[in-house]
Amino acid sequence: MARKPLPSAERPPVLVRFGLAVRQFRKLRGMTQEAFADACGIDRSYMGGVERGERNLALVNVARIIETLDMKPSEFFKALDAMEEVVK
Repeated sequence: MARKPLPSAERPPVLVRFGLAVRQFRKLRGMTQEAFADACGIDRSYMGGVERGERNLALVNVARIIETLDMKPSEFFKALDAMEEVVK
């Protein structure tokens, strides 16, 4: 049986901010969600859940995403911090 995602209002803010940051940086690089997911070695539908803040990722997947974005973890998380005011 498929797991039903939490309603938007109930998703942990950190997951929502993470997903928004991933989407923003992916689009800045001109990548489709499918191409980006393939480059990360992550299923496209799972990546969609990440971008919507529905998935609580394993650290290895976080690292894959940041590496595929060609960023340093410190750069990515600094941008994530800046989004804190956007999503509360």
